[in-house]
Amino acid sequence: MFIETKVWISDYGYDATLHAFDKSSGKLGVDHIDLLILHQALPARFDLTQQAYRALEALLADGRVRAIGVSNFMPGHLDNLLKEATVVPAVNQVEVHPYFTQPAVQAADAARGVITQAWSPIGGITSYRGSGTSTFDDPAIAAIGAAHGKTPAQVMIRWHLQEGRSAIPKSVRPARIAENFDVFDFELTTGEVKALDALDTGVRGGPQPEAVTLEAFGRDIPEA
Repeated sequence: MFIETKVWISDYGYDATLHAFDKSSGKLGVDHIDLLILHQALPARFDLTQQAYRALEALLADGRVRAIGVSNFMPGHLDNLLKEATVVPAVNQVEVHPYFTQPAVQAADAARGVITQAWSPIGGITSYRGSGTSTFDDPAIAAIGAAHGKTPAQVMIRWHLQEGRSAIPKSVRPARIAENFDVFDFELTTGEVKALDALDTGVRGGPQPEAVTLEAFGRDIPEA
């Protein structure tokens, strides 16, 4: 098992973020967390973001977490963070699926030695946000799956892996979890990878990073 969790913006700030680790580890019933990341850049209060990241660095130095990172950081946010940070984030977890690929963010991550980790990697957000056709119903993805005897979800996970991303598909169903792992017995062709890249609409499903503020998105995170 590899345990990863996030610190929400309401728990940003040095001491608050240290306490956020205690809340998360207590709820998970563990003494250590493999990867702890900041959930948003919170650009309107980036001073709190910097303090929160310093707390992650302290947790890393103490051995209570094994790696640290960020989520939903745009290139400018990363640059501002790295002006003060002593540890380069291991990952930047951002929305990436065939309908929204964020090539500029991925390139910026790579240039800084940061792994891009995809949330909603199989486009689940395109299903429940009412954005029209979902990735699961896309005929191009279905055709690639049929050519390999695989589901659309498996095609998309394989696409992430072949392009060097970390992908974290979500499921609570054992059969789906097993299906998501069953992606190592086939390989997409160069043409198929390009076809998936070409599906990018440029439309974000999640909130705009600049719009995430304490006033709009702050909420109390319960104690352990």
